[in-house]
Amino acid sequence: MKKITVLGSTGSIGTQTLDVVSMHPDQFAVEALAGGSNIKLLAEQAHFYQPKKVSVGTKQLAEEIRPLLPSGMELHWGNEGLVELAANTEADMVVTAVMGSVGLHSTLAAIEAGKQIGLANKETLVTAGHLVTERARAKGVPLLPIDSEHSAIFQCLNGERMKDVAHITLTASGGSFRDLTREQLRTVTVEDALKHPNWSMGAKITIDSATMVNKGLEVIEAHWLFGLDYEQIHVLLHPESIIHSYVEFQDTSIVAQLGNPDMRVPIQYALTYPERMKSPAKPLSLAEVGKLHFKEMDFNRFPCLRLACECGKMGGTAPTAFNAANEIAVARFLRGEIPFLHIESIIERVLERHVNVANPDLSEIEACDRETRSIAAGL
Repeated sequence: MKKITVLGSTGSIGTQTLDVVSMHPDQFAVEALAGGSNIKLLAEQAHFYQPKKVSVGTKQLAEEIRPLLPSGMELHWGNEGLVELAANTEADMVVTAVMGSVGLHSTLAAIEAGKQIGLANKETLVTAGHLVTERARAKGVPLLPIDSEHSAIFQCLNGERMKDVAHITLTASGGSFRDLTREQLRTVTVEDALKHPNWSMGAKITIDSATMVNKGLEVIEAHWLFGLDYEQIHVLLHPESIIHSYVEFQDTSIVAQLGNPDMRVPIQYALTYPERMKSPAKPLSLAEVGKLHFKEMDFNRFPCLRLACECGKMGGTAPTAFNAANEIAVARFLRGEIPFLHIESIIERVLERHVNVANPDLSEIEACDRETRSIAAGL
């Protein structure tokens, strides 16, 4: 039986991870659960899955959830709680499903403890890809991607030689506003932005999908996961989200991974790798789908993707600044403080001020993150 710790258990990826665990109760046991502020759901999860340890976002939330937990269950909070659950349990695998750069320290702690990583936190590789991949190699820890696009590439590369790869293509649905013009984007609302046409995701990642920031983060993540140059990483609009991504080899052969949009499939593959097990997802019928559509990416329509790729190529602290600026801008949009198009303008203005630091250590990454957030909050 594989022991699992889930960081971010109350979010979209976390709850779907636990769905997979429930589908295979003879295969998995939950060792620890970390949530943020949804203490009602976290308490329900704690009673159902009986983890040894639980963590919440703050000390105040810990006091609120304490009487709701089963007797004797160990309780932690804050970033220290995430690190505790990531490193100091008997878990074989840690699923990092927390949102934002807060996932970096806990992922590094899990790697140092020799835990297998189910990686659903993009920001970990975006902000510190060089540090994370270096430590994972040194410790012999596999980074198993949970994002549907990276899982697709990972599956397509099974048994292949990297020297035979010409390039990879990450597909993008286009998000909530893929059919709108730039002019129409000026008046869209938060409610409009949260209606993703294909996927069931959390609020932040759904907004990132609409701005195409999410795809930009995935490009940077793919660079680190698969050791590819940025020129080898392409993006293609594919509204149906049936082809999750594909690899083209030197001989022009293309290997793609297809399926209905259901995050439980890549989650389960990461949990069971290298085995495959029965999934709760609906099987794909290409006859029912009938047609698939594709369109070249328009970097003028989606400037955030262009900015992300530029930051990835620059390296250093540029991706950290991009990510931090976006996190603040998206939070401000969700609170109704700024219109939708100001997300990209805040990112661009932050990057204009950014002084890049090459090959940063962890303290320099954290300093960049703090400074960038302060600037983005004041624009």
